[in-house]
Amino acid sequence: MDKLNHTLFGLEFKNPVWTASGTFSYGLEVAKLYDLSLLGAVVVKGLSLKPRKGNMPERIVETPAGMLNSIGLQNPGVDYFINETLPKLKKYDTKIFANVFGEDEDEYLAVAERLDKADGVHGLELNVSCPNVKKGGIAFGTDPEVLYNLVYKMKKITKKPLLVKLSPNVSNILDTADACVSARADSLVLINTLLGVAIDVEREKPILSTITGGLSGPAILPIAVRMIWQVYQKYGSRIPIIGVGGISNYKDALQHILAGASAIQVGTANFYDPLSPLKIIEDLKNHLDKKGYTHYSQLIGKAHQMIIKEV
Repeated sequence: MDKLNHTLFGLEFKNPVWTASGTFSYGLEVAKLYDLSLLGAVVVKGLSLKPRKGNMPERIVETPAGMLNSIGLQNPGVDYFINETLPKLKKYDTKIFANVFGEDEDEYLAVAERLDKADGVHGLELNVSCPNVKKGGIAFGTDPEVLYNLVYKMKKITKKPLLVKLSPNVSNILDTADACVSARADSLVLINTLLGVAIDVEREKPILSTITGGLSGPAILPIAVRMIWQVYQKYGSRIPIIGVGGISNYKDALQHILAGASAIQVGTANFYDPLSPLKIIEDLKNHLDKKGYTHYSQLIGKAHQMIIKEV
């Protein structure tokens, strides 16, 4: 599908459809259903320095047009991933991005250092929605200064592309986007989940054990598109944007792309339709054919141009 292949941060992708971290595990489970080589990229579930058991149940609850999760970043640790999982992933012809998180700056850097040396990892995606235990539990991604320092130091640790997945739980997304651009991040991923609460009216208490959880799914599509719009409006093509949030079909994906995303990630849709990324790839190709476009890149940020023309 030549209309969908593209190059970002020096890497060649066969299409702009990736899977989002936390919704696709480490890819091997879904590999039983289809060939992962059909995907543009796989972003694996978040990795920490040491194994984490995650939160106690309940950890997931369905909500109108979405879901709340509070898994607690359960994972086997970065060393297990490198030694046991990565060798199995390497046989697939797709790009592998490792999602990285930590409880403090040192842990982030330690995980990144290990992954930088790992053959088969094509890039790193920073999850900055995690609480910084050394700063009173405030998320890395809500403090521009803390975020700048983390990204700046991460860039010194790794030669691989560094993508920063921004938290939408801020008053102005441009503040944190500016911090990442100034620290020379290679790409911005917009957006992570929004904080929410679900209450069981019969038991008269919150459903999730942690009370709050991350809202994802179709409900957050307009918010993701709005934040992509804002960042692209300021930076244009100077920094690639990877769109994630509420994408269930090719029309959702196109909203992200038209707002300014160079590629997209499919997240919650994987839970109820594991084949959704493949359907989006095929439907994007058909849409381009129908519209007479020679390449999907012609649509990146086009909605901005259309407003200027109409004015």
